[in-house]
Amino acid sequence: MAWIQFICHTTPDKADALSEALSECGAAAVTFQDDADQPIYEPDLGQTPLWTETRLTALFDAETEQQTVLTLLATMLPEVPKFRVEAVEDKDWEREWMDNFHPIQFGERLWIVPSWHQAPDTNAVNILLDPGLAFGTGTHPTTALCLNWLDQADLKGKYVIDYGCGSGILAIAAALLGAERVIGVDTDPQALEATRDNAARNGVEIEAYLPEDCPDLPCDLLIANILAGPLQTLAPRFANLCKPSAGIILSGILQTQADEVSDAYSSWFAMEPAVAREDWIRLSGTRHDKG
Repeated sequence: MAWIQFICHTTPDKADALSEALSECGAAAVTFQDDADQPIYEPDLGQTPLWTETRLTALFDAETEQQTVLTLLATMLPEVPKFRVEAVEDKDWEREWMDNFHPIQFGERLWIVPSWHQAPDTNAVNILLDPGLAFGTGTHPTTALCLNWLDQADLKGKYVIDYGCGSGILAIAAALLGAERVIGVDTDPQALEATRDNAARNGVEIEAYLPEDCPDLPCDLLIANILAGPLQTLAPRFANLCKPSAGIILSGILQTQADEVSDAYSSWFAMEPAVAREDWIRLSGTRHDKG
C-alpha cells in the first residue's frame, strides 16, 4: 500500500489538538519527534512531555486529497500549520523493521535473540525476545547495564525480584542464569502479561505481581530499572524486601541523579560507586545486616 505523510512543526500546547484533528481527517498514524536535539528528562507523575520544538508526521493513504485534509483541519483548528507533504517510499515495512533488530550480546554469557534470528552461540544463555511497544528489549543503556551485571553474577539457587519488570527481560535473564525463584513486579497489568508470555517462550517460570500483591518474603537480589523519583520513594520498601547481605541493583538513573539516589539507600545498603553508560548509570549495593 502506498502512503503520503503530512509533516509540520508544532509546540506542546498545540500538539494534542492537532494530532486529534489529523486522526479525525483519516490519518492512519500520527507521530512526534524532537525537532531541535532537545533532551527530555524524568517527567512529573502523569505527564507525557513533548519537546518545545516538535515535528509532527501524519501518515495518510496515498489516494488522500491533500486540499481536503487542509480544508477539514481549518474547520477544527483556530490555526492550521504549514505542512510539507511527501510520498513515502513503498517497501516491505515489516521486513524493514525486522532487519533493524539483531542478536545482542551482554557480557560473556548472555544474548538477546529475536525470534526470526538464529542464536549466534547455541551454548550461550539465549533470551528469546522480540522488540515490542513500551517494553525493554536490551537496547536501552539502563537495561544493558543491568544485563551486564547479571552476566557476571552467581545466581544459582537465589531468590530474585525484578521490580518494574516491563517485558520481563531482567527476570528471565536471572532465571536462565540459575535463580531458583524469580518474581516480576509492575504497576501495569500489560507488563505482567508480557512478562508471563516471554517467560513461557523461554521455558522459565516467573511469578508476576502488582506491587500490592508482591509477597513480603525477603529476597537474595532485588533489581529495579525504573526512574530516579520512584526509586527514592521505594527505598524503605526495597530495604524490607531484601535479606541481610542481599544485593540490590538500581538503574533508570541519569548521571546527575546518582548521588541523590545513592544517598536515599545508604541507611539500609552499603552502596558502591556508580557505573555509567552514555548518560545513564547503574547503582549496586549490599543490604546491611541490621537496620
